[in-house]
Amino acid sequence: MNRTKYLSRCLAGLAVALLTTNIAVAAPENAEPAPGVYVPVKFDLSALPSYKPEKMALGVIRIYGTPLESLVGRLANEFRSKQGHVRLQSYLVNTSQAFAGLLTGEADIGIMGHRAWQNSLVGFDRAFGYAPLEVKFGTGSFDDPEGSTPGLMFIVHKDNPLSGLTLDQIDGIFGAQRTGGWVGTKWSKLAARGPEGNIRTWGQLGLKGEWADKPIHVHGSDVTLSNWADLIEKVAFKGGKKWNPALNEGPRADIAWKAHGKTRDQQIIARVQDDPLAVGFMFQRVVNSTKSNVRVLPLAATTGGPYIVPSAQSFFDGSYPMHNNVYLYLNRVPGQPLAVRDKEFLRFVLSREGQQIVADSRIFIPLNAAQVQAELKKLD
Repeated sequence: MNRTKYLSRCLAGLAVALLTTNIAVAAPENAEPAPGVYVPVKFDLSALPSYKPEKMALGVIRIYGTPLESLVGRLANEFRSKQGHVRLQSYLVNTSQAFAGLLTGEADIGIMGHRAWQNSLVGFDRAFGYAPLEVKFGTGSFDDPEGSTPGLMFIVHKDNPLSGLTLDQIDGIFGAQRTGGWVGTKWSKLAARGPEGNIRTWGQLGLKGEWADKPIHVHGSDVTLSNWADLIEKVAFKGGKKWNPALNEGPRADIAWKAHGKTRDQQIIARVQDDPLAVGFMFQRVVNSTKSNVRVLPLAATTGGPYIVPSAQSFFDGSYPMHNNVYLYLNRVPGQPLAVRDKEFLRFVLSREGQQIVADSRIFIPLNAAQVQAELKKLD
């Protein structure tokens, strides 16, 4: 066989091999996902407004804050395809840089993967005499392994008969007597409550028989300064910061530390799984990854319900009360308009196109139409 025929046969064989390989790995559109493979949720964003420029944006938009380079980069590129005369400059090192940039005047927009801490708001108020403009641009993740800023699940032992929890009950279990709470930078006595609001036995939650006088063993992650402690304090404690001193705390600051082969998150799950008298808070993705048989409780915002089961959909529609959100902050003098370039960029982020980018990133869940309209009103 001459060299030319040999090479031709080799190339033909390679082509067949490649074609066969492609056929083997190609899956039909309606095929079931492989076991254990996470399938991202698709959100219906058809009710969101499409972005249409109102004015030409000129100049440079400076964005500081949480290292979300991929998400910010795609938002910036798509925005510039519609507003070609604007440039974006980013400094995305850590979350604290959002307010550092605003306070020093180096940033136009601060991006944060959680709501601003109270000390950041106090510092801003002392510097300028007013609160920053806060614009929500997404919801924290539910169970996506690639997600960030997850909401909280409240878990009990599989044999515990409790059917669900209200926010007031979460306050009673995890909180303590207090004289008030913080609403932004203002102290409010509306959050005050006495020790009679404490819930320390299962009978106080309505359980009967052998459960009635049994103590509640409480577990959770660090409550000193974390996004999840802050979420509980704002939503359930009404701005209060007094915690049940009996909380078995698993600090996430050393999340890489392991005992008996378990991270702090996994230890919290294991303690609830092994103790019928335990209740704890944790993330759904950790419950999933540990294949734990703890039971996740539905939550109700009020005593009368309804009780909402946590899911990507209940996070998206906002009905599950312990979901998180992510924010953009700007230094806007009250009564003064936003710079055109900043307003146009925010309008794009809140548009159908911008929220689709948020959804495609899988880092966060996009906003729904009602949420988008509420945020757009803040820009006027």
